[in-house]
Amino acid sequence: MRIAVMGTGAVGGYFGGMLAKAGHSVSFIARDRQAKAIAASGLSIRSANWQCTLKVPQIHVSSDPSLLADVEGVLLCVKSTDTEDAALQMRAHLPKHCWVMSLQNGVDNPIRAQQVLDRLVIPAVVYVATAMPEPGLIEHFGRGDLVIGPPSEAQRQLARDPNTITQELLAHIRDSFMASGIPVEVSDKVQQALWAKLLVNCTYNAISALAQVDYGTLAAHGSIQQTMHAVIEEVVAVSAAAGVNLDLAQAIQICEKIAQAMPKQLSSTAQDIARKKRSEIDHLNGFVVREGQRLSVATPVNQTLHALVKLIESEFSQA
Repeated sequence: MRIAVMGTGAVGGYFGGMLAKAGHSVSFIARDRQAKAIAASGLSIRSANWQCTLKVPQIHVSSDPSLLADVEGVLLCVKSTDTEDAALQMRAHLPKHCWVMSLQNGVDNPIRAQQVLDRLVIPAVVYVATAMPEPGLIEHFGRGDLVIGPPSEAQRQLARDPNTITQELLAHIRDSFMASGIPVEVSDKVQQALWAKLLVNCTYNAISALAQVDYGTLAAHGSIQQTMHAVIEEVVAVSAAAGVNLDLAQAIQICEKIAQAMPKQLSSTAQDIARKKRSEIDHLNGFVVREGQRLSVATPVNQTLHALVKLIESEFSQA
């Protein structure tokens, strides 16, 4: 496959790197500093049991989105805060039959990108623990699998042609990724999986950011469990009001397993806060708060966590 990665951070660098490592043609669209680092020294992935460095011309890298012109698929891996801007950059360069898949945190990125691109965007749920300590270096701590599926009914209603994302296309993507060492499940319940992932992010990201501790440390402190459970209860209530039913007991169990699977993971929000960068909190706990307001569901704990992270972020612009 000829693939492009739009947004070469920890997630885009890892999945694009895995595809390139397996022999696919991968073009990385990155911010100028990141693009220059990769062009000079390559893209390095460091995992527990293996590491590799991918160099030009084995991979292609640029800050210019015209690199998208001859690809068959794009992995949209930018932060949720940058979805519309990235889609605007992509729009003029995408081939007619190119598919786009959102590998992003949050629930609404596929439809937001679709509204700019005027084409259906494949939703994907990402399960991976990665970090980018410096430009061109990806550290992989655990997992690395995806759940993908058909666009939501809301996406299909907005689409000019609601039938462009076929089961055959999803199966082709799955098979190509799995042959590259990336486990992929195709599921008709991808919307439920997106909400379940949002629930995990809402449970861990803000608290990890505020305390600057990893998932394992959070899970080891019984005093924080009540807060985490309250977050879970609110997200389950909002998702139900939005038409997506999550089982509360199962949701709690999933969150507990995440800490067991990724004990050393510092949330992406925590990493952003540590670097004094704007986080995705508006599209995590903030999204739950907005949806709660729209659907008349109270979300006081999510609202508090969102407000506290935003308070910290407000100091960045004043520094």
